[in-house]
Amino acid sequence: MPTISSFFGILIKMYFEEHNPPHFHAEYQGYEAIFSINTGEITETKKFPIKATKLIKEWALEHQSELLENWKRMEQNQTLFKIPGADQ
Repeated sequence: MPTISSFFGILIKMYFEEHNPPHFHAEYQGYEAIFSINTGEITETKKFPIKATKLIKEWALEHQSELLENWKRMEQNQTLFKIPGADQ
């Protein structure tokens, strides 16, 4: 699973051969969550830190077009590109 971005200790990843709807995975301090590319909202998790959730949502909405482009590339088994983090 390629890491496509990282910021403030948060890793943003996409798995190849994933299912719709378009989403990405986030890891932070031992927590993991799945976020919707379309809304920036968490779609699956048991527990995830609130501050990190807010940062990720804001970042995801700002980089939505790049995330969707990577999603399309992932579906075609193409190399994913890095997306600047919220700290850059």
